[in-house]
Amino acid sequence: MLAVLRSASVIGIDASLVDVQIDVSSGGIPAFSVVGLPDSTVRESRDRVRSAVQHAGFEFPQRRITVNLAPADIRKSGASFDLPIALGLLAATGVLPVRPFDQTLVIGELSLDGRIQQVRGVLPVALLAARNRQRLVLPAANVREGRIAEAIELIPARSLGQIVADLTTGTRTAGPLPARDLPRSPAGRMPDLADVKGQTAARRAAEIAAAGRHNLLLVGPPGTGKTLLARRIPGILPPPSLEEAVGTTSIHSVAGTLDAEPGLLEERPFRAPHHTASDVALIGGGRDPRPGEISLAHNGVLFLDEIVEFDRRALEALPEPLEEGVVRIARAARTVQFPARFLLVGAMNPCPCGHAGSAAGRCRCRPADVDRYQDRLSGPVRDRIDLMAHVDPLPFQALARDPVGEPSDAVRERVRSARARQTARFGTSTSRTNADLTGRSLARHCALDAVSLSLLDRAVAQLGLTGRAFDRVRRVARTIADLEDSASIRRPHVAEALQFR
Repeated sequence: MLAVLRSASVIGIDASLVDVQIDVSSGGIPAFSVVGLPDSTVRESRDRVRSAVQHAGFEFPQRRITVNLAPADIRKSGASFDLPIALGLLAATGVLPVRPFDQTLVIGELSLDGRIQQVRGVLPVALLAARNRQRLVLPAANVREGRIAEAIELIPARSLGQIVADLTTGTRTAGPLPARDLPRSPAGRMPDLADVKGQTAARRAAEIAAAGRHNLLLVGPPGTGKTLLARRIPGILPPPSLEEAVGTTSIHSVAGTLDAEPGLLEERPFRAPHHTASDVALIGGGRDPRPGEISLAHNGVLFLDEIVEFDRRALEALPEPLEEGVVRIARAARTVQFPARFLLVGAMNPCPCGHAGSAAGRCRCRPADVDRYQDRLSGPVRDRIDLMAHVDPLPFQALARDPVGEPSDAVRERVRSARARQTARFGTSTSRTNADLTGRSLARHCALDAVSLSLLDRAVAQLGLTGRAFDRVRRVARTIADLEDSASIRRPHVAEALQFR
């Protein structure tokens, strides 16, 4: 007998349909083989399926069994094919009718005793099922995640015996459950910008960076508050739109970084990998490519503390994602594309000892050592950084007696208003910022008057700005104008933008 079920294979953050074709033949020596480019985890499903079927009280057929995962030219990985293989096997032997699987997608991992375990990558599968108007059989532990998809019938499965009974009788003891309940992941308390005392210029740079999604570099001696400030930038960003929240949650679902009770991630992510992270950990990749830190920071903030200490190969891979908002990972079999539209915040010391330029004169680094240290951040990476702010040590008087700074709520409201002006300017529901301005849109929305153009002309000559840096100054000036609710860019906006180069 031949049975065909539908499962899904997740590549990148997109799920594609996979036909699980099972043939149970009465001829030949009893064997259980899986074909269709399975990895070792999928091949091991033979033992999990055999044990789970027997523990559920069904007789395992002593015949030749062939499982084909089609299309055969796409590599299949992970344990999420266990449940569709088991159900297909029972359907092929007549234990389970095939009709319940019409317009049904199945995903789930089996334990040896027949229980169904939580799997990663359920949200992209649920979104695919919703687009194709299919219902979804999924592990009960993944139901909260599956509910994020709209207009989809979810059938939770806790054990093989339970889901077989539900599909056979139609009683569905555990479901179906309504979709679009939009369960939320528990929100954490965001650090408040009020904790940062003084540092007026650095706080202003952080506000501009948040308003226009401009990349920011903080430079200063150790202990001056660079990390303190960077960790508070997500708190001044506006809440993500529903589309952004679903996209971010999908990436974390594929990466397996969601909470034990996953729900919609309504806070913008903040990722701060250690400087010993490899290029694969930062950018993404591996034999079966998975998202890296830059994708996990999608729609949020990627903070690289001690940025010059990161592996040079990892840093040199950043310019393309920073420009395009995606990262493409090429392998022999296929090329995978992950979203990577994030706000980059870097922090570094001014010299190897960290005290160059200090009033106390504590630095003993030679000029050649300082140049060599700063050159670790290459030109292509520096060219993608819109704002550079110095974070200098504060005097004791400021630390001990100055009042707390402006809170995040007030700054976030200004950022939200500036972002709203950008969205209205672009005339689209898709979230866009001034950092995305290119070509004709850049020329149209960042036009300069004669006075501003003259100032920028002198700055290009004196600072040696590249064409890319010239465009980035105009984008930053546009954001500064938006923060002031100015329809046009004026000379003070350009001057402030140049101050942060």
